Amino acid sequence: MTTNGTWLDTLNIWVDYIDNWVWGAPLIVSILATGAILTILLKLRHIKNLGPAFKNIFKDEDGSHGEVSTFGSLCTALSATIGTGNIVGVATAIGTGGPGALLWMEIAALLGMATKYAEGLLAVKYREVTPSGKVLGGPFYYIEKGLGKKWKPLAIIFAIFGIGAGLLGIGTITQVHGITSAVKNFLTNECTCNLGSVTLLGVEYPLPIMVTGLIITIFVALVTLGGLKRIAKVSSVIVPFMALFYFISCLLVLAFNFTEIPHAISVIIKAAFNPEAVTGGAVGSIFVAMQKGIARGIFSNEAGLGSAPIASAAAKTNEPARQGLVSMTGTFIDTIIICFMTGTVIVISGAWDASLNLQGVDITIEAFKRGLAIFGSFSSVIASLMVTISLMFFAFTTILGWNYYSEKCLEYLVGSNSRKTIIAFRILYVAMVFAGPYLTVSAVWGTADIMNGLMAFPNLIALLLLSPVVAKVSREYFSKKQR
Repeated sequence: MTTNGTWLDTLNIWVDYIDNWVWGAPLIVSILATGAILTILLKLRHIKNLGPAFKNIFKDEDGSHGEVSTFGSLCTALSATIGTGNIVGVATAIGTGGPGALLWMEIAALLGMATKYAEGLLAVKYREVTPSGKVLGGPFYYIEKGLGKKWKPLAIIFAIFGIGAGLLGIGTITQVHGITSAVKNFLTNECTCNLGSVTLLGVEYPLPIMVTGLIITIFVALVTLGGLKRIAKVSSVIVPFMALFYFISCLLVLAFNFTEIPHAISVIIKAAFNPEAVTGGAVGSIFVAMQKGIARGIFSNEAGLGSAPIASAAAKTNEPARQGLVSMTGTFIDTIIICFMTGTVIVISGAWDASLNLQGVDITIEAFKRGLAIFGSFSSVIASLMVTISLMFFAFTTILGWNYYSEKCLEYLVGSNSRKTIIAFRILYVAMVFAGPYLTVSAVWGTADIMNGLMAFPNLIALLLLSPVVAKVSREYFSKKQR
């Protein structure tokens, strides 16, 4: 799209300013410190039990409470986490923070596994199950019930920020923007289709973006109006398929460029601590590499944000620690595996180089094109198809997952019986999906970062204050398992 000095430029300036303030050193240190403290308190028990954690995904407990299966709750959480962050977010992090941003993303994810474990545990421990079987849970409940009524204002703040993240950040704008941009690029670059454009409010928008945005909006409306069970049902089908498809796509590129992997790993490690030596001065600060890597990593896996425990609370289980283990696997799948594979493909290809003037999804597509050069003239079409299809599925399910998250935040504020308010919110959510394609890349990702950061603050406070509870429940659970 073309801005030509419009109001969008002013918006970008303000978004960048607020984004840099929210994602400053205090938040980054807080996220890493919380993960480190929980990792120490848990004595690495969660890591040691990664194998059993994956087994628990496919096995429900007898006589357990909850609305959806353990597998369904994880798929709902993964539907919200595996999204544009795995494709566009990783590219944006490396493009602006250098290859070293990927290492900081992985370090944050390792610590984030402990954070996600604690969130899942607390979500089940402090959830409420109504006589009708409806489950009420999430950070607002473990803040209010775990810390006491005097902490309820903190729970309310979290719920407000959660609604904002769903409507203005990670849930709607970034996802639909990623889909429409990818489709437009594929039609323009690979199919050489010139489908024209339309000018709105002084800004020129390609027609493929408008049509794709409308189609996505319709599909989102059809699913979200059905509530949690429909979202969980759709996610249980799409999430495993999309994750496997993208995993195989990345594996294919890495297999064709196997000899380059050791050098890429070396570049990633070197750039994490001395960015200027690798980027030639394009990125000269370790803090920038850390900031972009951690911010995009948190955007992708959501460890510390407090979003995933909303889905965890609905799982059919009576063991808080067991659900904590299941929740933790989401971060492992999302960042340790999928984000790392995307980042390695980008670093191997050199598509992150600032001299190429690429942004967002274009970096990932260029990386796949170079990585699949063995296919000759067909490499461009194959690469674009792989990335576009993956991005469409990833982003679509994220939109669904975050509709559920933000709706639960609203229910906490207005009550679960406020049916008209909930329906009105779903309509507003769908409207924001429709509006998503009409903002610039900078404004889109900046807004998402801001909302994510604001959500994290109240949740991190609760996790730290409730960390003794996490340690005690975990100790009892693992001791019982040993016996």
